[in-house]
Amino acid sequence: MQFRQQALAKLQSPEELDLPVRLARPQGWLALGVTVVVMAAASVWAVTGSVASTVSAPAVLTHGQGSYLLQSPVSGQVTAVLAQQGERLPANAPVLKVRTTQGDAVVRAVAAGRVTTLAATIGQIIQTGTDVAAVEKVAHASDPLYATVYVPAENAAAIPAHASVDLTVSSVPAQSYGVLRGEVKSVDRTAQSAQSISAFLGDSQLGQQFTSRGRPVAVLVALDRSASTKSGYRWSTTDGPPFRLDSMTLASGSIKLADQHPVDWLLP
Repeated sequence: MQFRQQALAKLQSPEELDLPVRLARPQGWLALGVTVVVMAAASVWAVTGSVASTVSAPAVLTHGQGSYLLQSPVSGQVTAVLAQQGERLPANAPVLKVRTTQGDAVVRAVAAGRVTTLAATIGQIIQTGTDVAAVEKVAHASDPLYATVYVPAENAAAIPAHASVDLTVSSVPAQSYGVLRGEVKSVDRTAQSAQSISAFLGDSQLGQQFTSRGRPVAVLVALDRSASTKSGYRWSTTDGPPFRLDSMTLASGSIKLADQHPVDWLLP
């Protein structure tokens, strides 16, 4: 109580009335000014700015029409393999000869394409419906490659048309040659099953692999062409790899999603 009375007496002293009162130190005004500027900039950015985000997902390089699994229409023993892996076949071309209880039968290609996998060998016993080969549907060697990216279904709606895509190709060291460039050509809004992926790629293992975390959506990516690179496609580096790309090569795709405004995050 005594100290309070002394303080009040000092403030009421006449010789103290003409002294200026210091409201804040210069450092305090500087901090306040910086805070106001930062808050104003943040408010403007929240209204007019945008945040770019990406989604990464597994991908595979193929020709546009995909592949198909060739299945044996008969049961019996394989007596001859009439095609070679990598060979380009016309429609209805012979692939296998099978000895059945009714005599010899020939397993033929359903559609024209390139044999990517031969699963049957001479002497093997096969059943009706056995997968004996995978054939990629490609008419000409010069047909361009595409990338199919299997994106989680919940991200499909955020993928805009012609979105830019970066592809890290498994057979190409990204540290040396960079990433492959492309853009979204189409988005299949229907979730893909393991069976549908296997039918398109001609590989049942990839169907299981790409659906291990749920049924994804297939995003078709057109690769940017370039006449100045050995691969024929555009890369993040000037030259890219010194070799051509093969179909059915695995990759990882990073797709740029539609920009989101920060103010949307603040609204209920």
